[in-house]
Amino acid sequence: MGKDWWRGAVIYQIYPRSFMDSNGDGIGDLPGITARLDHVAQLGVDAVWISPFFRSPMKDFGYDVADYRDVDPIFGTLADFDALLARAHALGLKVIIDQVLSHTSDQHAWFQESRSSRDNPRADWYVWADPKPDGTPPSNWLSVFGGSAWQWDARRRQYYLHSFLAEQPDLNFHHPEVQDALLGEVRFWCERGVDGFRFDACNHQFHDRQLRDNPPAAAEEIGGVSTVRVDNPYAMQRHLHDKSQPENLAFLERLRTLLDAFGAAALGEVGDENAPPVMARYTEAGKRLHMAYSFSLLTSERSARHLRGQVQALEDALATTGGWGCWAVSNHDVPRVATRWGAGGATDAARDRLWLALLLSLRGSACLYQGEELGLPEAEVPFERLQDPYGRAFWPEFKGRDGCRTPMPWQTDGLHGGFSTGASAPPWLPVFADHLPLAVDRQAADAQSMLAYSRALIHWRRGQPLLRTGALRFFDTPEPLLYLVRSNDAGAALHAVFNLSDRPQTLALPAPLQPLAGHPCTGGALAADGTHLQLAPWGVFLAQPTLVPHARPAA
Repeated sequence: MGKDWWRGAVIYQIYPRSFMDSNGDGIGDLPGITARLDHVAQLGVDAVWISPFFRSPMKDFGYDVADYRDVDPIFGTLADFDALLARAHALGLKVIIDQVLSHTSDQHAWFQESRSSRDNPRADWYVWADPKPDGTPPSNWLSVFGGSAWQWDARRRQYYLHSFLAEQPDLNFHHPEVQDALLGEVRFWCERGVDGFRFDACNHQFHDRQLRDNPPAAAEEIGGVSTVRVDNPYAMQRHLHDKSQPENLAFLERLRTLLDAFGAAALGEVGDENAPPVMARYTEAGKRLHMAYSFSLLTSERSARHLRGQVQALEDALATTGGWGCWAVSNHDVPRVATRWGAGGATDAARDRLWLALLLSLRGSACLYQGEELGLPEAEVPFERLQDPYGRAFWPEFKGRDGCRTPMPWQTDGLHGGFSTGASAPPWLPVFADHLPLAVDRQAADAQSMLAYSRALIHWRRGQPLLRTGALRFFDTPEPLLYLVRSNDAGAALHAVFNLSDRPQTLALPAPLQPLAGHPCTGGALAADGTHLQLAPWGVFLAQPTLVPHARPAA
């Protein structure tokens, strides 16, 4: 695929705990992933992104790293990872691994040394600060997971910063040795042969040295695109000083230099309320990250106006830097799209097909979260089985992230849905009963299933250079229609129209079109003149301009 394989790629996200359990302990693992890579390859995707599998106390299920260079025993061994990497490469799949550089676990050896005194060699490797004279935290910064972002440490008689859980102290990126050490951790995996990295919370890697308070958010900002729910106090601030600091650009340039030496690609997660300009700077052509994604399409808003606005905002920002975006409609942190964008949570096969077609029609790369190819809805997890600390803190208004993390259903009639033999323990999260009829084995035998459609669409897209790298523009259409065009400098164009509703819609087209042959999308019919389109509920229509024959020269 060449060194630019990532540009326009489809990346399949695997959440290791829930993908496949090979040893019956109820937790998915690396050998389980290896055993199921054929399924991923058959989808036609370009790469797999594997969420953290490093040694960790699992307070945030691997996003609290205690050792960047070792596999946690619940997931296997380094030899198991090497076997996974070799199998993926044999199947033509690139491998992207998650790297959490902004913070570590409080059990990491670096933090254990740092908190031991104020004068040890790593004393300043984390963000420490004295209390205010009245004993309160140094600033008003808040944790994404609720409460103050500052935790008191009695031994040092100082606070340390944690943007997420108190067990996830933030590293001090202003310290040159910290940057060097983290680049060393990335180099370790580059030398092991990985093809790329997904950098978690990469805009949290620097903080304001002066620890200035964040100002309050305006009322209209609280209801906009955010990294958290509106009932979380974190949404009540404008995060000007605790993340997205300009110093991060120079570090990302150092990171890019390292990655280029190994031909590895970088995907950054940008959790910012004003993400497009940050993403544009972070992916400036050839200088920093290769691509970045945000929370723009991970909200509950699915109107054509909102979708077009978010996509256009990123397009406009990227045009100033030559950067590259990546899109996702689901991941391990948000409710599944089949429920989140559903009508009252009801399953609708046509609607699920539309979301996938839309995702794969946008300019940029695309991340497909495990189970989306099956159209899985959000699972219901009772409070007594809840594992996510985020959900337990905000229950019952927010049920946490466990509903999108339940085990992958492989077999409708298999024990635990085929996820685990259950020899030693039940699955770490319950298998959702509503997922069993949607299991891989049943859908693989049904030519009309969501899985069959996903395979057909992804394979078809691989041969469509306009969809992988073409420019994008929108035509004005009324709700609930979204009309976009992908094109190249040679004049080739692909038109895509989406009906984002459960009712038929009619559209007068700006120019005559003819249906595009060979793709699996259905739901639209043209009038005889090619200028009027009838779209079925949740219909998707792909077309190309009608070719007008050239007139013969006069004799």
